[in-house]
Amino acid sequence: MFKKMLSYGTIAGLIVGIELSVVTITMNGHIQGAWGYALGYVTMLVALSAIFIAIKRQRDLELGGVIKFWPAFGLGLGISIVAGVLYVASWELAQGVTHMDFAGTYAKSMIQQQVAHGVSGEALAKFTAEMEQFKVQYANPLYRLPMTFAEIFPVGLLVSLVSAGLLRNSRFLPLRR
Repeated sequence: MFKKMLSYGTIAGLIVGIELSVVTITMNGHIQGAWGYALGYVTMLVALSAIFIAIKRQRDLELGGVIKFWPAFGLGLGISIVAGVLYVASWELAQGVTHMDFAGTYAKSMIQQQVAHGVSGEALAKFTAEMEQFKVQYANPLYRLPMTFAEIFPVGLLVSLVSAGLLRNSRFLPLRR
């Protein structure tokens, strides 16, 4: 099962990682709008559909059409972890290639949003200080890497739960002989 986790996790990680790298490199320092975030999460769902495929293949081809929830969920989590690690590596690679100051650009964008919403004075100063603190924290890999991993892992967790829940029922999409 470990081999399945690595192979399907690598497939999912490459799909989401290549999209992330291409978009990051082409945007080169610009913060994506809502469409960019939507594209990112849709790509995550498409890539992490490898979890469903892996669990179904494990159930149908290796286990004779029956799989229990916990082994199916464990397989999904393993795939999610591998995909998440590749996602983080892709983000770090894209940032290294572009020399992008994501934290600085993000902080500036968030401060501009606050000003556009009419925030001023002490509240704006407090928010600006929080954004400066964020930039310092984001420079630390022990903060940045888990934060990046936390973007994709909850999606993988959800796909794992749904896939394991559906596929534990042997009548759901049975193997056609």
